[in-house]
Amino acid sequence: MATTLVSVEEYLGTSYPDGDCEYVDGEIVERNVGEIDHSDLQSRIYLYLATHYPKFWEGVEARVQVKSSRFRVPDVTLVAGPKPAGRIVTAPPHLVVEVLSPDDRAAAVLEKVDDYLAFGIPYVWVVNPHTGRGYVHTAEAAREAKDGILRTADPSIELPLYELLGK
Repeated sequence: MATTLVSVEEYLGTSYPDGDCEYVDGEIVERNVGEIDHSDLQSRIYLYLATHYPKFWEGVEARVQVKSSRFRVPDVTLVAGPKPAGRIVTAPPHLVVEVLSPDDRAAAVLEKVDDYLAFGIPYVWVVNPHTGRGYVHTAEAAREAKDGILRTADPSIELPLYELLGK
């Protein structure tokens, strides 16, 4: 099956009826979203961060240009500062969060994590609403937040995942 490549300009000028898509080296990549558990946890994470860290900018499903030919759309983005200028996040934010969906595949999620880290994003949180488990990825390592609290440093951000999930 042949893949039709599209330009960055076409991608950026297109609205997608089933939610925003990602752009990877000329290909439009659909995201697995739309389930209640995913939406619920994404909303809770955003609300918690926006409420507890009001000096920072938090966004839901904002496009992040990780390379000239790659645009990712994390579930939640946190910039350790004011709202970015323009329509797209083009400088590495402090943190991005990916909420897993049942159809997500490990290889695809890890490719996103690698893109984020290579772009210079210091913290990538990957959370699973079905298992209640959360993982912190950095350039140095990946680890499970065994105590249920996802953390960053410099600036320090904490998110009590178990509390948000009611566990």
